[in-house]
Amino acid sequence: MEPAAKQKVIYITYLIATLDITWLFLQFSITPYLARRLGFDTIWFGYLQTTVGVIQLLGGPIYGRFADIFGARAALSVSCLASVVYFLLLTVADNTFMLFVHKLPAIFMHALPGAQMVVADLSENEKRADALGKLGLCFGIGMIAGSSLGGTLSTRFGEKFAASFAAVGSFISLLLVWNFIPKQTKIQNVPESNKKGSSKSVFNLGEITRLMKFPGVAKTFTVKIISGLPTGIFQVMFSIIAMNFFQLKAEQNGYLMAYFGIVQMVIQGAVIGRLTSRFSENSLLIVSVGISSVVGLLQALMTNVFHFCLIVIPMMFSLSVFNVITDSMLTKSVSPADTGTMLGLCASVQSLLRTVGPTIGGFLYETYGVPSFGYIQCVINAAVFSFLLATGGHSHPHKP
Repeated sequence: MEPAAKQKVIYITYLIATLDITWLFLQFSITPYLARRLGFDTIWFGYLQTTVGVIQLLGGPIYGRFADIFGARAALSVSCLASVVYFLLLTVADNTFMLFVHKLPAIFMHALPGAQMVVADLSENEKRADALGKLGLCFGIGMIAGSSLGGTLSTRFGEKFAASFAAVGSFISLLLVWNFIPKQTKIQNVPESNKKGSSKSVFNLGEITRLMKFPGVAKTFTVKIISGLPTGIFQVMFSIIAMNFFQLKAEQNGYLMAYFGIVQMVIQGAVIGRLTSRFSENSLLIVSVGISSVVGLLQALMTNVFHFCLIVIPMMFSLSVFNVITDSMLTKSVSPADTGTMLGLCASVQSLLRTVGPTIGGFLYETYGVPSFGYIQCVINAAVFSFLLATGGHSHPHKP
């Protein structure tokens, strides 16, 4: 594929990712309030979040293998089609059972990892972190648009209309995939050494766990899980914190999420690219974990939404740098033929956090209150920071 053609596909992929995140955050502005209207308390809302986490935890690695075997167009098409079904089910979710049922298509909803695979496949190694960072810019735009749309549409026209709007939007994303994403984005002349022992089975667990044996992968992956756990708990509980601790209404919560998006857009669009061109990925990883520890302490001490708005800046910086750098390090550590599976595993980390997060978060919230999230984040990330300083934490890119 010619460089100009590659760049065009990358830009279209950014658009598809932006739309997908928009519909996702539109849904975030609907579900907590719908759940409360249906009688959900904090514990039951935690069960709902855990259900999504389990579903996507199972689907992430399988989706990654599917993308590696059948190509980007097929993988993104499946994700967009699942989103259409997901939002259509949300329009008819008028009881507890249907609210759980509408989450089932989430097993196939992995458009962001699919987009990351396309970008990783079509970008050069030295520019990969910057290219993946631009997906974070798309995330910020989608967060702003989705949160604002979700709060406004659900308040003025109702939750069913907002969900229907997202279903139509997901179908538009599907049309973009069919028309602009090539069937295959991977390098066709992958060395035979990279194919050795590989299987065409999507459900081959050995092919998925094999990636953990590449140099540097297990260590980086472990850091990604442990350091990300406290932040993941806070994120899955944030809708409850916004409603109960900050006393925000749906529209106000939408504005706050839009503020998140603006901060993330600035960081991922204007900051990360410059940082990755000047500093090593290992140094940036250590710094992001250290800042995350400080952010945890600040979260423990906050008392109102204004304090939180100030904390959001270092929080989004550390989170954005951490996610981009770990994803970049992990995809460089495996062969080009395995980037989809690796990014599927990375997505499963977030799903794992959403699986255990609601249960842990619900217990902490009810027993110790909001400050407990911050103290735990501070302590865990301080320990990971010390570990990285002591060991160096270098990643070893795959050599064909």
